[in-house]
Amino acid sequence: MKRLISLLITVIIVFGVIFSLILFNNKSVNSNSNLNIVSTTGMINDIVINIAGDKAETISLMGSGVDPHLYKASESDVSKMENANIIFHNGLHLEGKMAEVFKNMKKLGKTTVEVSEDIPENMLLEPDDGYGTHDPHIWFNVNLWIMASEKVYETLSDYDKKNSEYYKKNYENYIRSLNELNDYVIKKVKEVPEDKRVLITAHDAFNYFGNAYGFSVKGIQGISTSSEAGTKDIIELADYIAKNKIKAIFIESSIPKRNIQALQEAVKSRGFNVEIGGELFSDAMGDAGSFEGTYYGMVKHNVDTIVNALK
Repeated sequence: MKRLISLLITVIIVFGVIFSLILFNNKSVNSNSNLNIVSTTGMINDIVINIAGDKAETISLMGSGVDPHLYKASESDVSKMENANIIFHNGLHLEGKMAEVFKNMKKLGKTTVEVSEDIPENMLLEPDDGYGTHDPHIWFNVNLWIMASEKVYETLSDYDKKNSEYYKKNYENYIRSLNELNDYVIKKVKEVPEDKRVLITAHDAFNYFGNAYGFSVKGIQGISTSSEAGTKDIIELADYIAKNKIKAIFIESSIPKRNIQALQEAVKSRGFNVEIGGELFSDAMGDAGSFEGTYYGMVKHNVDTIVNALK
C-alpha cells in the first residue's frame, strides 16, 4: 500500500512539473511573441514600422534601387510570406509579377492586404499608355498615402485587437507627420513659377505628384518600366524640352540612367542644353537607415530636388 501511495505521489509530481513547464512556455510565447509582417515595398514597410512599433517584426521584400514593376518573388520571399501573419502589398498591379504569389497566400489563409484597396476609384488616375489598370504610384500624393496608412492601421487593429489602442496612438502620430509633410510640399512648390512646373523623368511615376501639387509630368517610358522606351519617345520629348526651354530633367534611383542621358544628348543636338537636375526616388526609397530611407525623407528629398533644379 505504501508503495502504491509513493508511486501515485511520484506520478502527481511528474505531471505537475510537466504542466508547469507547459504553462511557463505558453506564457513566455504569449508575452514575447510579435506579429510577423511582410511588406513588398519600403514605402509600405515605413507605414508598418511607424504604426506597429514594437508589436511586430517587419520585413520589406524590396530594398533601395529595386524596381517593383519587374520584381519576381524568390523562394526566400515565398518562405517569408508563408511564415508571416500579415502581408501588405500596394496593389493596382504595381507588383505585377507577384500576382500569383498573393493568390496562393490567400489560399493558405494568410491575411494578404492591398493598401490601395479603400482609395475611392475617382481619386485614382487612369494612364493613357495601355497599362491596363489605374496608376499604382499613389504614394506621391501624400493625402492618398494617408488613406493607405489607414488601411494598414485598420488591418493591424482588427488582427491584433488587444493592442488596438497602441496602434491607434501610433497611427495618429504618423498621420500628423504626414499632414506636416503635405503642407511642406505645398509650400515648397510655390517657389517654382507655375509656367516652369514641368517634371520630366525616366518613366511616368509622378502623375499623382503632378496632379496633387500642380506639375505637368512627362516620362520617357510609360507607367510600368516593363514597357520599352523607343527612339520616337525620346525624339518627341527632346523636341518638347528644346521648344519650351525646360531647365532640368531627372533620373530615378530604381531605373538605369541611360534613357535620361540619351534624352539630354538629343536635346543638346537641337541647340539647347538641359541639365540633369538630380536623382529622384520613384519606385523605391533610399538606403535603409538613411533619411531618404523613410517615406517622409523620400518625399522631402524629391520635392527639394525638383524645386531647387527648376526654380
